[in-house]
Amino acid sequence: MIDLRSDTVTRPTVGMREAMFRAEVGDDVIDVDPTLDALQRRTAEMLGKQAAIFMPSGTMTNQIALRVHCKPGDEFLCDSDCHIYNYEQGAFAQLSGLVAKTLQGVQGVLTLDDLENSVRPVNEHMVQTRLLCLENTHNRGSGKLQPQDQVVRVCDWAHESGLQTHLDGARLFNASVATGLSLKELASPFDSVSVCFSKGLGAPLGSCLAGTHEFVSKARRARKLFGGGMRQVGVVASAAIYALDHHIERLAIDHEHARMLAQAVGEFDFLSVMGGEPETNILIFHVSRAWGTAQSFATELEKHGVRVMAFSPIAIRMVTHLDVSTDQIHRACEAIRRVAGKNRTV
Repeated sequence: MIDLRSDTVTRPTVGMREAMFRAEVGDDVIDVDPTLDALQRRTAEMLGKQAAIFMPSGTMTNQIALRVHCKPGDEFLCDSDCHIYNYEQGAFAQLSGLVAKTLQGVQGVLTLDDLENSVRPVNEHMVQTRLLCLENTHNRGSGKLQPQDQVVRVCDWAHESGLQTHLDGARLFNASVATGLSLKELASPFDSVSVCFSKGLGAPLGSCLAGTHEFVSKARRARKLFGGGMRQVGVVASAAIYALDHHIERLAIDHEHARMLAQAVGEFDFLSVMGGEPETNILIFHVSRAWGTAQSFATELEKHGVRVMAFSPIAIRMVTHLDVSTDQIHRACEAIRRVAGKNRTV
């Protein structure tokens, strides 16, 4: 079965498993785990930040970033399709008492025009706007890249408006490979950045949150509160280190594979690719209602050995990753052609 539901379905490679087996460990809650300490220092350096802290998931790094930047009753700004707002159970409200003000971008990209008049005035009747969140690459935006010149303008506006800035960079490694910009360049406009090791890089779990020493110290306290402190976590940190050593540059292969899939989809008028050619490793395409539902299309693809995600009643998501070879992508393209050709009724 060719699994294109997500880049989170990858399994540790043989080399990664060997690194995990040999990892030097300690108790990271009461002392220091040396392997994790090395990962955190390396991640902070790559992102150009003073410090970084490891957590089990990107949801936790995002939510702790919001909690540290804001206080109960505060408001943050975000795109209406972002991961923080759609896929984290409203944890910002449940756990930290925060309010989200959503703005409609284009494939997750917000402009200065979109943000105009979004910061509330200081008024005892209103919540206070404290933070701006962006996502790069954008999951629901079909792996859309945030244009860096626009990111700089938007973050400058935020800081001039008295706001802090946070980047959900779950797939920031993909963005770096696709744009040719370093992680440090992409992270520079933001006060805090979250990156994930369990997506394109193929580690079994884990994300890091980076910022100033003071920010990370507060984040460590919040991580304890949220139950994210772990003991001999060097076993997992070693997998992330291995991924940083071996799995970054190869992301370009995943991006090319996504373009191959998009070309197969583009052969049919009743299938339409979101935003044109994929920029990274995520492909979202829409299925005409006259043909049927996205779920029925996904079901037919699975009969041909390809697993995908019905992202909505009319949208299919495919995500390429290191566990899918070029030969398997060719087979997936052929499955798309067979399903679309066999079932075409429009």
